[in-house]
Amino acid sequence: MRETAEVFMAKSTIKAEDLEHRRKINFNIGKYTAVVPQGKQQFANLEAARKKAKTVKWKAIESLDAQLEEFERNFMKRGGRVIWADTSDDALKAIGEICSRHDCKTVVKSKSMATEEIHLNEFLEKNGIESVETDLGEYIQQLDDEPPYHIVTPAMHKSKEDVARLFTDKLGTRPGMSPEELTMVARNNLRGKYISAEVGVTGANFIISETGSIAITENEGNGRLSCAWPKVHIVVAGIEKVIPSLDDLALFWPLLSTFGTGQKVTVYNTIVSGPCQPNETDGPEEMYVILLDNGRTHILADPKQRESLYCIRCGACLNACPVYKNIGGHAYGTTYSGPIGSVITPHMKDLDEWKHLSFASSLCGNCTEVCAVKINLHELLLDNRHQAVAGGTIGFSERFAWKIWKNASLHRSLMNAGNRRIKNWMVNRMFTAWTNHRAPLDFPDKTFNQQWKAGQHCGK
Repeated sequence: MRETAEVFMAKSTIKAEDLEHRRKINFNIGKYTAVVPQGKQQFANLEAARKKAKTVKWKAIESLDAQLEEFERNFMKRGGRVIWADTSDDALKAIGEICSRHDCKTVVKSKSMATEEIHLNEFLEKNGIESVETDLGEYIQQLDDEPPYHIVTPAMHKSKEDVARLFTDKLGTRPGMSPEELTMVARNNLRGKYISAEVGVTGANFIISETGSIAITENEGNGRLSCAWPKVHIVVAGIEKVIPSLDDLALFWPLLSTFGTGQKVTVYNTIVSGPCQPNETDGPEEMYVILLDNGRTHILADPKQRESLYCIRCGACLNACPVYKNIGGHAYGTTYSGPIGSVITPHMKDLDEWKHLSFASSLCGNCTEVCAVKINLHELLLDNRHQAVAGGTIGFSERFAWKIWKNASLHRSLMNAGNRRIKNWMVNRMFTAWTNHRAPLDFPDKTFNQQWKAGQHCGK
């Protein structure tokens, strides 16, 4: 448990001092920051749209069991099959059985954080199945043997020069190719995979209970190819992705695209309601939707933290977070990084082991300000900290130090006692967790209270 926090501190310390890394990520995030305000102009009343979206997600999450059962009924009417997975192992087992029945040798996979969460690529490779990422950013990360760096932009931390060198090393391309040329190399390599793959795997941006459909949002068309070409289509989606009605997409699609990338609407928006029907020529022969829990019901059971399940994974909170912009996505050591990852990871995994993520925040509230569905992220981070303390997962030395600090703060005589040198020595020795990564605390010669009494305040 302590090791996880120590690894985080080590990685974040290195990245925070890496000026080239900071330059790249701030350059790329800056591109989004510049266009998001333009995208928001499409809304006549942006705040009303955000409030409505939050209300719709509230309704969906508060009636999650009924919504999912309705989805299952409607999806099965069109020949689809729903698999309920309590854990990542359950999901992987189901996917393995489907692949085995179809003698699968190659899987094409579109961008999906849920499949990253269950470590699907590693599972398939261990079972002798080639798993090919078809999203360009994910493809780049797969070539470099790295997990996604960002919820929306997997290779955000790489420059075009980094990608060109990677393609030269891994694919033998000539050095110094342009982004357009690199994209064509990836396209040519991937096109044949769509045709030969026996199984296609996608995620789902939304699950629509009313029609028994899944909705996929993307900019490259790789998701549409992954679910249309192979004979078998497997969807892995978190249970929180549900929305009640098809009409809700008219609100959520623009919100997702605008807050994620600054677009008015994403290039490809696909609704899939089951396998190929008798009167249709395109689509898979079989379609499965794996509804993934994997700790989500733990969040659902918490009346306050339940709000985090409203997230539509737009990535806006990551782009706004000063901590994320300094340490990057990989330092978090988990699938979901940034503010939303720091909120949900301790509940999806283990609070004691992952509580440090909720403390790695300035609580500036910028994440809440930019959230597409108005999740009170900074309050949930603070609640995580409270739960960690109340649950006894904070060490004795930290509890003792804060107790001393509290008592001193509540008694003016103690705050005024002692000279500057003694205070500096005591506090900097006591709060080593603070001073290990920050400049030492330096007290003034006199407290504010002493200065006020001495008449050193404004207007005296």
